[in-house]
Amino acid sequence: MSQKRKTLVVVTGPTGSGKTALAIALAQRLDTEIVSADSRQIFKDIPIGTAAPTAQELAQAVHHLVGIHPLDQYYSAAEFEQDALRIIDGIFLRSDYAILCGGSMMYVDAVRRGIDELPTISDEVRRRAYALWESEGNEGVMARLRELDPTYADEVDPNNGKRLVHALEICMEAGVPYSTLRTGRAKQRPFRIVTLAIRLPREQLFDRINRRVDAMVTDGLVEESRRVYPLRHLNSLNTVGFKEMFRYIDGEWDLATATARMAKNTRVYAKKQLTWLQRDDSVEWLDGNSATLVEDAVKVIKAEG
Repeated sequence: MSQKRKTLVVVTGPTGSGKTALAIALAQRLDTEIVSADSRQIFKDIPIGTAAPTAQELAQAVHHLVGIHPLDQYYSAAEFEQDALRIIDGIFLRSDYAILCGGSMMYVDAVRRGIDELPTISDEVRRRAYALWESEGNEGVMARLRELDPTYADEVDPNNGKRLVHALEICMEAGVPYSTLRTGRAKQRPFRIVTLAIRLPREQLFDRINRRVDAMVTDGLVEESRRVYPLRHLNSLNTVGFKEMFRYIDGEWDLATATARMAKNTRVYAKKQLTWLQRDDSVEWLDGNSATLVEDAVKVIKAEG
């Protein structure tokens, strides 16, 4: 079926900017459904720590890929690309629009641009890669990566353990440097894509983040963290929020320190999201303080048609 008349509306922006509320309003206005593009909200049992849509929000619009995977189940951007496109195809059978909402930029771009075909990582290779990371940390993985793929080692963030391990896994599985498998070529999608991002003054955004972190703690983040604490070694929990709460549970920090560090690290993450988005000329920025935010968004979507 031709999807040339169909439009994927991407609602993105930094954490805490109001993406969920806008996506729900647009889903209601456009009579469609939402696909989550959040690499942590896809996991079960951690709705507070991932700021997942609430029960009330879920009741306002159909959401996909929220709280469906066990914490110990590996999930990649490549798998997300396949799952999201399959769901979007189904939505397009019912509507001329579909909404992709989230701030995990690798997931957003997996749908918008596609990602390179990479080998499926075997359980044995994954075990070996993570064993190295757990025993020698980022430095150990980086040293091994320099041996297998010096080109990628020169450009990767040495403090981003997830990306280091991911690259090492691919080198080990494929038997060739990860950098040789990265084409950077965008895939053509059979539908229109309109990308919207919410802009707020930085001081206001950071205040929203601080208040949301406090609310998460009030809503039970410590208790949620205690429930999953035995699984703290899993990659699904290697994320802002749980890392700080685990240090509180371990007795390294008091709760005030853990909360302050969580807020600070969330603000740093928001800056990275903004940097990523500001490099993309296709992003249509919306004023998050506009009284007509939803109408502004609809105008952009319709104007692109």
